[in-house]
Amino acid sequence: MAVSDHRLNEALDTLKGSGVRITPQRHAVLEHLINAMNHPTADDIYKALEDRFPNMSVATVYNNLRLFKDIGLVRELTYGDASSRFDYNTSEHYHAICNECGKIVDFHYPILDEVESLAEQVTGFDVSHHRMEVYGICENCKQKQSAH
Repeated sequence: MAVSDHRLNEALDTLKGSGVRITPQRHAVLEHLINAMNHPTADDIYKALEDRFPNMSVATVYNNLRLFKDIGLVRELTYGDASSRFDYNTSEHYHAICNECGKIVDFHYPILDEVESLAEQVTGFDVSHHRMEVYGICENCKQKQSAH
């Protein structure tokens, strides 16, 4: 069984356990998210699935993403006033974001997990979570720039 199949089955089990009915649209949105490496927007997912589900609206996609977020299956990534992007990978990780094309790539750096305890010691806060982004130019955009 492929990793994505395993992740999809786990996600479907989580939905069932939450009492959520698994409609064909929900199944398709979840499957797309699990297989997508580009942290898609609701609009991206809608466009990818509109041929299979001509009666599905962007609102349906968005409502399902909200539901998945509430259950803890996906994370919503918001950057400034750009559209929210959705990430199936809910483990602790960080993002590298291209300034040119907006591509987002996951990376993990376990040492940074200590930031939360340090922040608690320094500020007295009860820290719930943190996020980090690094910005730069991805390899594709670098190649395009050097080609000019």
